[in-house]
Amino acid sequence: MRKLVYYVATTLDGFVAGPDGADPTGPDGFWPIPEDYVRHMIETYPETLPGPARQALGVTAGGTHFDTVVEGRASYGVGLAAGVTDAFPHLRHLVFSTTLAESPDPAVEVLRSDPATTLRELKQQEGKDIWLIGGGKLAGSLYTEIDRLIVKLGPLTTGSGIPLFGRDAAFDPRVWTLTDHVVLESGALFLTYDRN
Repeated sequence: MRKLVYYVATTLDGFVAGPDGADPTGPDGFWPIPEDYVRHMIETYPETLPGPARQALGVTAGGTHFDTVVEGRASYGVGLAAGVTDAFPHLRHLVFSTTLAESPDPAVEVLRSDPATTLRELKQQEGKDIWLIGGGKLAGSLYTEIDRLIVKLGPLTTGSGIPLFGRDAAFDPRVWTLTDHVVLESGALFLTYDRN
């Protein structure tokens, strides 16, 4: 069975974006992107690099982990604001939204269905794992459906922002098992946890 994997960058204090929800890695972003961080992503998770970054870096490797990416409307809006209607043309791209009337890109599927029900169905289908890119609000609504966390823990704090599981996630303590870890010289950690 496919897994739903929340592969996400977070600060030491647990935030995935600033209070305004803007792209933390964009031109005005606060997220450090050292060379070893990019190199690790290219070598290990090439499918998680957006299409424009893949093109700029000459990355042609297919997906090793994921063939589908899911995100919420706010997260998708970050790409739209930059003029990118499909940041992941190399993956099946699903956006959960109740406000988008139609998809701005023929390759992006806009879904109004319940995210948890949809993900349970997707996990039963053949294929590679499903990447939950965010944002925090969607991750909070899918909290009980997430099978694996891959946390890209950055060596920074922000004090406030959008939490890993959004501001409205229910209190539901879970224990996870650390199954892999990579420590980069720049201070970033890639931590993989499986749900118990």
